[in-house]
Amino acid sequence: MKQLFTIIAFTFLITIVNAQTKDTLKINPEDEPIPKIFVNATSDEADNEGQDISGLLQSSKDIFVSTAGYVFGSTRFKIRGFNSENTTVMMNGIPLNDMETGRAYWSSWGGLNDATRNKEIRIGISPSSYLFGGVGGTTNMITRASSFPKGVKITYSSTNRSYRNRMMVTAATGMMDNGWAFTVSGSRRWAQEGYVEGTFYDAWGYFLSAEKKINEHHSIGLIGYGAPTLRGKNGVSVQEALDYSGTNYYNPYWGYQNGEKRNSRVSNYHQPMIMLTHYWKMDSKTTLNTSLYYWFGRGGSTALDWYDRADPRPDYYKNLPSDDRDYNGYTQQERTDLWENDPAFRQLDFDAFYFDNRKNLYTIENVEGIPGNSYTGNLSAYIIEDRRNDKNQLGFNTNLNKEINDHFTLSAGLNLSWYKVNQYKIVDDLLGGDYYLNWDKYAVRDFSFVDSTMIQNDLNHPNAVVKEGDRFGYDYVSNVNNYELFAQGDFTYGKIDFFVAAKIGFNSFWRTGNMRNGKFPDNSYGDSEKNNFTNVGVKGGLTYKITGRHLVVANGFFMTRAPFFRTAYVSPRTRDQVVAGLTNEKILSGDLSYIFRSPYITSRVTGYYTKFIDQAYSRSYYHDVLRSFVNYNMIGVDKVHYGLEASIEGKVSQNFTLFGVAAIGNYLYASDPIATISADNIAQVISNRTVYFEGYKVGGFPQTALSAGLKYFSSRYIFAGFNVNYFDNAYLEANPDRRTQEAVKNFGPDYPERDVILEQERLESSYTIDAYVGKSWRINSDYFLSLNFSVSNILNNTDFAFGGFEQFRYNPLDINKFPSKYFYLYGRQYYLNISFRF
Repeated sequence: MKQLFTIIAFTFLITIVNAQTKDTLKINPEDEPIPKIFVNATSDEADNEGQDISGLLQSSKDIFVSTAGYVFGSTRFKIRGFNSENTTVMMNGIPLNDMETGRAYWSSWGGLNDATRNKEIRIGISPSSYLFGGVGGTTNMITRASSFPKGVKITYSSTNRSYRNRMMVTAATGMMDNGWAFTVSGSRRWAQEGYVEGTFYDAWGYFLSAEKKINEHHSIGLIGYGAPTLRGKNGVSVQEALDYSGTNYYNPYWGYQNGEKRNSRVSNYHQPMIMLTHYWKMDSKTTLNTSLYYWFGRGGSTALDWYDRADPRPDYYKNLPSDDRDYNGYTQQERTDLWENDPAFRQLDFDAFYFDNRKNLYTIENVEGIPGNSYTGNLSAYIIEDRRNDKNQLGFNTNLNKEINDHFTLSAGLNLSWYKVNQYKIVDDLLGGDYYLNWDKYAVRDFSFVDSTMIQNDLNHPNAVVKEGDRFGYDYVSNVNNYELFAQGDFTYGKIDFFVAAKIGFNSFWRTGNMRNGKFPDNSYGDSEKNNFTNVGVKGGLTYKITGRHLVVANGFFMTRAPFFRTAYVSPRTRDQVVAGLTNEKILSGDLSYIFRSPYITSRVTGYYTKFIDQAYSRSYYHDVLRSFVNYNMIGVDKVHYGLEASIEGKVSQNFTLFGVAAIGNYLYASDPIATISADNIAQVISNRTVYFEGYKVGGFPQTALSAGLKYFSSRYIFAGFNVNYFDNAYLEANPDRRTQEAVKNFGPDYPERDVILEQERLESSYTIDAYVGKSWRINSDYFLSLNFSVSNILNNTDFAFGGFEQFRYNPLDINKFPSKYFYLYGRQYYLNISFRF
């Protein structure tokens, strides 16, 4: 396959060169070089319901960015290997990244494609007039009411992805004579069952933007949007379960209830945002935009929980045929026969949960800590819990842009944010029982006969009887305050452009506990100490215009960043203990690009290098030996990302364009961090150990992605195209604990088992083919009809494992006991889009 791509690339370049004729179009040397991409409202349809920002990139006019977002995005590909916390996503200059994790979640405005279509995208290290941004660049969605052209657009889409149908309506007045402008948009996406069995989709979206032009200098804008989404999830499982089920998309989260499919993992989010903005045009060269915004609402995801019963999950390792023990009433042979011949056995059994819960009579004594106060009823052995994260965020943002003279433009801004998210669990469904207990089921097993207070999740309400809608397990508030000031200067001259930018920020976070945990009574309730960090950042870049067609761009970047709340605490569910040795993360990066632009060819080649220093790492998992949830925290995690990006588009005739995109990266861990291992059931640290992680690959997605194809455009408003894509250098995400001295202490250096534990699995390379076609019609000059149809993974390659991870739960003496889990590319998918605009 590599040889095939080499031949295609060579032929492709020869064809474009031969198609060149004498230059007839003079390029203005003052033109802005990439990576600034502005996406207008006429771009092709794109959609993404995922929890990352790839959906923001799909409609970009830059061939590399749009290919990375749409084509490569199906494999969880990441530009330069960066997670979304390294890209600043904004709406009208207001940052939308989550304050706890730093990540941007596309689903927060999912389905509002037309409302958020106007975007300014800057990849990598580049200037932004709104905020300092991250090492991965910035994306700003422009939703000001006056920026939308007058008209109405109605869209229907049909697909076989996570949803099956989509309806979307958008209407805009433009700026009217009375000084008002309005834009409204609404959508719905739905599926009774998505691509993966047992999943479903029911998502709505609404958007309103209103603006009042007071005079030539002042306007007031109000924007509100939300995307209530209810979605049945799909899980990832071990290969054994996939093989027995006969599909690489086996979903263990669902089961039958009264003959109907029911999913135990349901995501339910609705976190709307309101922003009020004052637009002030001070003079022809100066603007000041100031916004006040409020982001709020519920978030949550359900899951199955159980008490005093065996693990009911069908793909739990003891329920699989490979386990040779009798478990949950079945011998190994009986389990094997059922997995092979009874599809229902491979799924959850909700009817059995109801049957068990309705005959589990139990009396709880001293309810709420009151002696003699008892409650008798059917104690649910199984429930559905809802893990909630309800947001409240208030922010203030102001941005100044002033053209000092013909060569110098100054941008400056201030962003203040006060963020609170309530993290807690509620009983969503008792599954036929009468009540549940607010006890730690693992502590009940370990400490109930030693100290009854240690089993309580909330000592303020001991032995609490919880029913549907009641809180239990944990309840705390994540508090994050962030203040940032930045300034940037852009300088433009005949042969050279350059920019310099700097920021200073202050970050403070703390935990507020609403339950006094019985295992940690002194550091689980009330406000914890505040953790304060001061952060700085500087970046700059230079563009040298060799000619109007040939440009060289160099950029440099340095920034410090406070640790995120989610990785700063040992176990925020139970206590306010911060990971020892927590410090600012440092990010150092640079890139160098060569850009060529002509009427017939547009191309870019970029080399980049980025180093992340002193990252914090946090994971939790169930430990079989300790029989408790274990918290695995690392500090001093360094990573190095370097590689090459290349893209080229060339017209070979008036109607045909060839294109090629290449992303070749190498993303490595670059340090041997210190790991601290602790259990939720005890306050003491179980172990401190060195993780020999240097040289291991950052896993979970392909580090090499290539695409080449042909596009056809007709004067009759017909377009079509296809592309061939190749993916390689994908590795499983490594379990750091398998790269410690303790993991291999029982094996000598020559034992084969030692290498099995230490090696990192590289996944097989693969390729896909995609195609699309579309046509537009103009009717009586005022009406426009468009039809688009695309098919991805035409060859239906369902055996392409593009990523995955090693389980944290492992046994060094039997490494196959907890095998790795894999992500497989979805098979053939189509997308039909019909829109009518007037």
